[in-house]
Amino acid sequence: MNKRKFSFGPATLVTAAFIGPGTVTVATKAGASFGFVLLWALVFSVVATMILQEMTARLGVVGRKGLGESIREQFTNPTAKAVAVILVISAIVVGNAAYEGGNIAGATLGIDAVFGEWFLAGTLNGWALLIGIIAFTLLWTGSYKLIERFLIAIVLLMSVSFLLTFIITKPDFSELFSGLFIPTLPDGATLTVIALIGTTVVPYNLFLHASSAKKKWHNEQDLPEARRDLWISIPLGGLITMAIISTAASAFFAKQIEISSAADMALSLEPLFGASAKYLMALGLFSAGITSAITAPLASAYALAGLMKLGNDMRSVKFRAVWISILITGVILASIGFKPISIIWFAQVANGILLPVVAIFLLWTMNQSFLGKHKNSLLQNLLGGLVVLVTLMLSTRSLMSAFGLLN
Repeated sequence: MNKRKFSFGPATLVTAAFIGPGTVTVATKAGASFGFVLLWALVFSVVATMILQEMTARLGVVGRKGLGESIREQFTNPTAKAVAVILVISAIVVGNAAYEGGNIAGATLGIDAVFGEWFLAGTLNGWALLIGIIAFTLLWTGSYKLIERFLIAIVLLMSVSFLLTFIITKPDFSELFSGLFIPTLPDGATLTVIALIGTTVVPYNLFLHASSAKKKWHNEQDLPEARRDLWISIPLGGLITMAIISTAASAFFAKQIEISSAADMALSLEPLFGASAKYLMALGLFSAGITSAITAPLASAYALAGLMKLGNDMRSVKFRAVWISILITGVILASIGFKPISIIWFAQVANGILLPVVAIFLLWTMNQSFLGKHKNSLLQNLLGGLVVLVTLMLSTRSLMSAFGLLN
């Protein structure tokens, strides 16, 4: 029997989605503010991502359903179905609108650092519009293969840059491994932990992965390949994020340098690239912004298409209308005067809070009879339940802190 050659697939879209400007910003701020001590949160995030995304891969490959479609079909009571649809749509629309604004705003940070600000008609950010046009053009083609290949190339390019930077900065490996395996929560770090989780375990990726896995693979014999794609692509994303945190910890933490602009973040590349650091960071942020600016609208379209019976034809008017609305919202949010760092930070925290809602729906779906022998095992339910429990606890603590109920 011939073994099928491995190739990157839908899981790389997941990595492309969470390695965006939000990841660069949050990971840099985490390393600069707390050193290596929050790396354990990244480990949890990567493991949680693999647990949940493996479920979505099974749902798409074996169940032949997207997550939105499955949720709609499994609820038979009209009231329960309406509540479920409203909750999921709220999570996706709110999360992705904020996320898209953060993606585009983050990408503009890098360009601003090199070329300066560019405004059209007084208020419209020209760089945000340019990024929106590039994302629009690629999505408008309606070609899944073209989008997948483009994102894979950008992810690999960013990987080389950040991992080489990590090696050259020579971090303290004793502190690094301590941070990876010994959970510590310093004062004031709760929202940073939520943001790290929110930038890795992204709710909309659960919809994106199920639908894209359904497109790429066609029966349960393809499940091993889908899992190999997952086991390679997601840890690669985690490794990139770890490299950014560690580089920021080495460059900023000991010096107590506050991160507030792309120029500050560019310092994390300076040990490797010298004076050209800001140009390479600009390229990295721009590339990261493009990948996430494409995946967020695409995931929204898949989610709403499944929930509202719009169909999954990427060239259909209804499908395009969904991603166009998210993309336009992102361009507007990035252009109306909010600080880009603030938009990015809010997007990550919002995703961390919304994650438990979507994860609960996924866990419930994966125990339905239509999956046959591939429905969740006891171990998979326990692991999924643990992820939901931890994210619920962190989200609750974050909300209590936001309302002044915690010091």
